[in-house]
Amino acid sequence: MTTAFLNNAYMPLEQASISPMDRGFLFGDGIYEVIPTHYGKPIGLQAHLSRMSDGLAELQIDNPYSAQQWQTLIDTLIQRNRSELGSDYIGVYLQITRGTVMSRQHAYPQDITPTVFGYGFTLAAPPATTPEQVTTLDVALLKDRRWERCHIKSTSLLGNVMHFEQGKAQGKQEAILLNAHDEVTEASSCNVFVVWQGDIYTPPLDYQLLPGITRKLVIESLAKEGIAVYEQVISKTMLLQAQEVWLTSSSKEITPVTHIDEQTIGEGQAGPVWEAALAAFNKHKFTL
Repeated sequence: MTTAFLNNAYMPLEQASISPMDRGFLFGDGIYEVIPTHYGKPIGLQAHLSRMSDGLAELQIDNPYSAQQWQTLIDTLIQRNRSELGSDYIGVYLQITRGTVMSRQHAYPQDITPTVFGYGFTLAAPPATTPEQVTTLDVALLKDRRWERCHIKSTSLLGNVMHFEQGKAQGKQEAILLNAHDEVTEASSCNVFVVWQGDIYTPPLDYQLLPGITRKLVIESLAKEGIAVYEQVISKTMLLQAQEVWLTSSSKEITPVTHIDEQTIGEGQAGPVWEAALAAFNKHKFTL
C-alpha cells in the first residue's frame, strides 16, 4: 500500500479523489515538488520548500501551510511509505493547485482553497560510484518547443512530456533541448552539465530552464571541494565536443551521458570529472 495525503487527511493512494472541477485538472494550474529521501533523510529539503514557495508566489496561490506543517507532512509520508513500500529510497511527491470552483474560467477565482496532494513512491537506488558500474544515458538532441516560463515547476508538463516521448521514439532515454540560437536549455526532465577543456559548465538560470535542486546541490558540493562550476551559455558545438556530459535531477542524481544522437561523448563512458562530482555530492548532499 502507498500512503497519500489529500487536503489535511492521510489515506491509501487508491482512495484519494479530486474533483474534476479542480483547476489543476482543468488548466494545469498548480505547482509540484519531488523530494528524494535516502534512509529516511530528505535531500535538499529547505531548497525544495523554498522553490515551492517561489512557484506559489509566481502563480499567486497562497501557501496553505507553514514551514512546520510542511515538515510534519513530509516526515509522515516518508515514515509511512518507507515501511509500506519496503524501501530505503523514497520520493515524496507534493502538488498544490489553485483549488476547485464550480465554473470553468481563465481568470483566477477569488477566495478559493488550494488543493494539497502528496504521496510516497519508490526511487531507484543512487547511481553506482565507479565508471564501470554506472548506468549511462543515450539521449536525443531536439529543438525546445516549450513555453517561456520553464523556471516555474508547474504541473503543466505537456511540452516536457512530448519532448521525452520524441526521444523515446528514437530509442533514447532522454532528450537534451536547444533554443532558437542552438544553445542548451535543459533536458526534458533534468538539468545539463558539460565538461569542456577540463572545466565544468551548466546553463545559467533564466526563464528557459528549471532551477533544479540537484543542480544547485551539485554546484555547492563542488564549491566545498574547491571545484568551480561556470554558469554560462553552452552552444550545440560545445555540447557535442564536450569531454563529459551529465544530467542531474532529484531521481537521477548525477548521471553521465555517453551518446547524443549518433555522437559519442568523450570516451563513451562515465568520466573522471563525473566521478569527482558524484563523490562531492554524496559527501555533502544531506548537509546543504
